[in-house]
Amino acid sequence: MEEDDRSIAAPEGKNKAIDYDKLERDVDLQRDVALKEGKLTEALDALLGLEKQMRLAADVVGTRTVAVAILKVCHEAAAWKLLNEQIVALSKRRAQLKQVVAAMVQEAMKYVDDAPDDVIREELIKTLSGVTAGKIYVEIERARLVKRLARMKEAEGKVKEAAEAMQEVAVETFGAMAKTEKIDFILEQVRLCLDSDDFMRAQILAKKISPRAFASETVEAAEKAAAAAAAAAAGEVKEEGKKKKKGPREEGEIQPAAPDVPTLVELKLKFYELMIRYYTHAGDYLEICRCYQNIYDTPDVKADQERWIPVLKRICWYLVLAPHGSMQSSLLHSTFADSHLLDLPKFRALLKLFITMEVVGWPQLQADYGAEMEEEKATVFHKESALEDLRLRVIQHNILVVSKYYVRITTARLAQLLSLTAEEAEKFLSDMVVEKVLVAKIDRPAGIVTFGERQESGVQLLDKWASDISKLLDLVETSCHHIHKEAMVHKVVLKT
Repeated sequence: MEEDDRSIAAPEGKNKAIDYDKLERDVDLQRDVALKEGKLTEALDALLGLEKQMRLAADVVGTRTVAVAILKVCHEAAAWKLLNEQIVALSKRRAQLKQVVAAMVQEAMKYVDDAPDDVIREELIKTLSGVTAGKIYVEIERARLVKRLARMKEAEGKVKEAAEAMQEVAVETFGAMAKTEKIDFILEQVRLCLDSDDFMRAQILAKKISPRAFASETVEAAEKAAAAAAAAAAGEVKEEGKKKKKGPREEGEIQPAAPDVPTLVELKLKFYELMIRYYTHAGDYLEICRCYQNIYDTPDVKADQERWIPVLKRICWYLVLAPHGSMQSSLLHSTFADSHLLDLPKFRALLKLFITMEVVGWPQLQADYGAEMEEEKATVFHKESALEDLRLRVIQHNILVVSKYYVRITTARLAQLLSLTAEEAEKFLSDMVVEKVLVAKIDRPAGIVTFGERQESGVQLLDKWASDISKLLDLVETSCHHIHKEAMVHKVVLKT
C-alpha cells in the first residue's frame, strides 16, 4: 500500500533503475511475435511476466506501458474475448496501480467503436463497466461507458432499460467531471425518463440542475475553464515560465468534457425543452410559459428572428392560457411591453385583450385567431383541453371585468354579459370564489350577485405586519440616535 501511495505521489512514476528503452524494445518484440508469427499466447505470457516485474517494482510508467501493450496486442489480433479477460485479470492483480487501471480503461474505450458487431461491443462495455465500478479515479470513464450503453439499448428500442442504466450513475457527485458534461448526462437521464413515461423520476432528476448554472457569466467562466482544460490536455500549460507536458490525472483536477458534449448554451435550450415536455404533461401553462421565456431570453435566440418569433408567439398563447394570478399578471405586462412584440401586432392585440378591463367575446376571439390556433396545432393546442382552457380563461377574465364595474348585479344580466346560461355563469363564478380569485356572494332566491373587496390572506397580513414592525423599529432607532446626539451637544446626562 505504501508503494502504491508513493507511485501516486510521483507525477511520472519513473524508476531510475529501469531501462525504459529496453522495455520498449521488449514490448515491440513480443508484439511482432504475436502479430507476425501468430504466437499470441506465448507473446501474452511474456508480456504478463514483464508486467509483473514492473508492478512489483511499483513502477507506474513501466507497468502502464506493458499493460496497455497487452490490450493493443489483443485488439490488433481481433481477440475480443481474450481482450475482455485480460482487462479483468490485469485490473485484479495484487498491488495493481491506480494509474495503470485508468490507462487500461482509457485505452480499451478506444476499441469500442472498432467492435465488429453490437454483441461484442456491448460485452466490452459491460466488462469495462465492471472494472470501473466503485473506483473514484475512473468514475468519469464509467459514466461515459454507461451513457454509450444506454444509447445502444435505446437504439434497440429498450428505452426503459436504458433509463435504468443511466440512473445508476450519480454524476452530480463527480468532482473531476466538467460542469457541461455533468449537465449533459443528467439531461440524458431526464430525457430517457420522459421517453419511458416516468415523469415523477424525471422531475426529481431535473431538480439536480439549477437554472442559475446557465447564467451569462457562468457561460463565460465555463468557456474559459474548458479552453484552459483543452490547452492543458494538449500540453500547453506553462509553469514557472517553462512548458510542461500534461501528466496523469491529479487529485481534484477537473477533466475536459468529452468532444460530443454540447456547449452550455445548447444545454440550456435542451434543459428548457425537456422541462416543457414535463410541464405539458402536468398541464402547467404558467411554467411552460416561463420555460419559453428563458429560451427567449437566450442571446443566441434573440439574435435570430426565425427562432424568437415562434417562441414569442407561444409565450403569448401560454400567458393567455395560464390561470389568473400575480405571476401571470406580471409576465403578461412585461411581455406586452417587449419591443419585439411590435413586429407581431396580432399577438400584441391578443395580450391587450386580457390587459384591458373590457369584456372579451369568445366567438369573436375564435374568428380572429382561428388561423393562429391552427398553426400551433402541434404544440400549444395539441390537446383538445387547451381550447377548452382558453375559453375558461376568457370567461374568468370577463367575470373579473364585471366585478370591477359592478358591486351588485342580477344573475340574468351577468349571464348576458358572459354569453352563458344562468346556471353556467353561477358555476364559473362559484369556482372562482372557491379558488379565491375574487370575493362574491350569490343570493339565489333574489337572483343577485354581490361582489366584495378581496381580503388579504393570513400570509399577506403577516408579511404586512412584519414590514410595519420593521419600519417602526427603524424609526425608534433613528429617534434614539438623534436624542443621544442632542444630549451630547448640550451636555445633558440622560437618565436610564
